[in-house]
Amino acid sequence: MTRLPAGAMREAVIDVGAIADNVRHFRRLTGSEVIAVVKADGYGHGAVRAATAALDGGATRLGVADLTEALALRRAGIRAPILAWLHAPGASFAEAAAHGIELGISTLDQLQAAAAAASGERSVAVHLKVDTGLSRNGLTPSDARIAFAEAARLERIGKLRVIGIFSHLSNASSDDDRAALGRFDEALGAAASVGLAPPLRHLAATHAAIALPETRMNCVRIGIGIYGLSPFADRGSAELGLRPAMTLRATVANVRRVPADTGVSYGYDYRTPREATLALVPLGYADGVPRQASGVGPVTIGGRRFAVAGRIAMDQFVVDVGDAPVAIGDEVVLFGDPTLGAPAADEWAAAAGTINYEIVTRIGARVPRRQVDG
Repeated sequence: MTRLPAGAMREAVIDVGAIADNVRHFRRLTGSEVIAVVKADGYGHGAVRAATAALDGGATRLGVADLTEALALRRAGIRAPILAWLHAPGASFAEAAAHGIELGISTLDQLQAAAAAASGERSVAVHLKVDTGLSRNGLTPSDARIAFAEAARLERIGKLRVIGIFSHLSNASSDDDRAALGRFDEALGAAASVGLAPPLRHLAATHAAIALPETRMNCVRIGIGIYGLSPFADRGSAELGLRPAMTLRATVANVRRVPADTGVSYGYDYRTPREATLALVPLGYADGVPRQASGVGPVTIGGRRFAVAGRIAMDQFVVDVGDAPVAIGDEVVLFGDPTLGAPAADEWAAAAGTINYEIVTRIGARVPRRQVDG
């Protein structure tokens, strides 16, 4: 990887080739249509670049949480089908319908609002979501039967097109997810009994798409996996055939030689055990580096591994490199592709007591994203 641009302190390098390759991997693995989930600014990778790369890799649809995200993709020139599934109470779907956004429907009120957004000969595309045990969004079993019948009626009169029926798994255990699959099959049967025959049925996200083949149906929604990260605590990216797309790195902003027992950063949680060189890294919790990883977050400098010394501050943290020859301007890698020697995002997640999803998604706007391909 090349050095950071002149004058740059920090950057997140986004490998769009990795995103495309990861999508291809899921298409081969599942044999199903892939909805690439690019919500939350593409899990911190950039929604437009992630969407473009995923489509290049063979994804046929994009998934986002809300309509603001969906419409931003349309304004950026993305023409592929986009599904948005989380809506404000009383939301109007007129603008979404005008831009061909597919709506995830979780309540009877949303179903009626979607039908109201139809105009002339333009029907509104919907995916009906059923709650199969996650207890978040989705139609309850009693509401689902009513909604299915009403959706079938609205489809017959040209107001709606039911593109899909979907749900979400808990990943609590294989048994729990198989029980949810059973409830999903019951919902599909209820939908068929009133004449609904949507072309798509999607239940599995990354975790189940890998671990429970029976949940793949004819469509899978892949989020963390397209960014090359593992949803499992005991299996890394390489073992799953995935390549991490984000490398977070910075330049050493300052170095100083200090004697033994020198306090480092706020609170002096860390004191140097011997004479040592301290390297200052211009990334902090304002950039999404978790403060909870203070004292343990891993980095590499010059190919050697070190840990954060003391507390991570808003804009910076310190690394005790001992007697290693480190200079201002040297590259510091926080995480990236572990097969290339970088710490994994999973390691930062473990250090902060969280998950790799949060580590990449929380990287802030102050960190420039630089796109590479391969």
